[in-house]
Amino acid sequence: MRTTLKTLVTATAVGLTAMAGAAFAEGHSTKLRIQTHFSPETLSGKMAAEFIDNIQTMSNGEIEVEMFYSSTVVKSVETFDAAANGILDCDMTGSGYQTGKNPAFQFAGDLLGGYLNPYQQMAWLLHGGGRDAVNDLHNQYGMSFVGWWIPGPESLSSTAPIRNVADFKDWKFRSPPGLATKVFAALGASPIVMDFNEIFTALETGIIDGADAANLTNNVGLGLYDIAKHTNFPGFHSMPADHLSCRTDVWEAMPEHHRAIMTVAMDSLALHNATINEVQNAQTAKDLRAAGVNLYEWSPEELAKYREAVKIGWTEFATTPEAKTMLDSHISFLTDLGAMK
Repeated sequence: MRTTLKTLVTATAVGLTAMAGAAFAEGHSTKLRIQTHFSPETLSGKMAAEFIDNIQTMSNGEIEVEMFYSSTVVKSVETFDAAANGILDCDMTGSGYQTGKNPAFQFAGDLLGGYLNPYQQMAWLLHGGGRDAVNDLHNQYGMSFVGWWIPGPESLSSTAPIRNVADFKDWKFRSPPGLATKVFAALGASPIVMDFNEIFTALETGIIDGADAANLTNNVGLGLYDIAKHTNFPGFHSMPADHLSCRTDVWEAMPEHHRAIMTVAMDSLALHNATINEVQNAQTAKDLRAAGVNLYEWSPEELAKYREAVKIGWTEFATTPEAKTMLDSHISFLTDLGAMK
């Protein structure tokens, strides 16, 4: 009788444990549809795939992600709204696409030369109140900010030399929306806003003379130097932070440990992204020179001309309370770092 009772109790306990485990798995399942503007062939695309693998592994499969590359569901500029409206769940593009909503989005992603490297910019996010500031902005539009990843300073690609400010005169180039269009137009260029996946064809057909697209290595991944044989390195004009932002109701419905996994994984992605890009950009520069691409390093005098135009642009672009507050936060942090006077 004891054996039978013991067996029954054991079997019952095992059954209850199995039921509890099934309920736990079902209750803690998170399924996300995320879009990025990067193609899977680029370094950033490969790192996005690695991020997805990491969060799925760390969650023991509880987090499932359907990833859309190269803005295949909607255009890059529409990704944020598509997530906010339920077509997607998360946006893995950049804040620059949303400057039409509020110019504060410009300062939630790229100061166009304010920071010298990704580590300074990440320091503002992690230690200068940046995460809360960016999240507060995203919250106004039904989204919750998860984190940044910053490949580092970008390099322009061009079919003509870009050695100095004078070379920007009448230079038609692909520009992201936002402050960049104003700054480059003030320097004599003709910015044309277009989607990420339209750049190669526009260069090939001569619609544009060059592009503000990505850093040296990602430009190679996009095939831009197959056509454009001129670039600048090191980059100086832009260092956009790509973000991960999820619809707030989706984010808040996720269990705390899933949110923690995604937040920590984004911070890890940021570190790995910045460091691997630093290594690969140096090698890419060597490879491009060997392949006959012209790389121009701008003089301090020419860089100063560019940065003066940027500072004027900051003030002119910060037209809302949120934009002014965020810009002031950046300037205060940069001043405390000794990176700005």
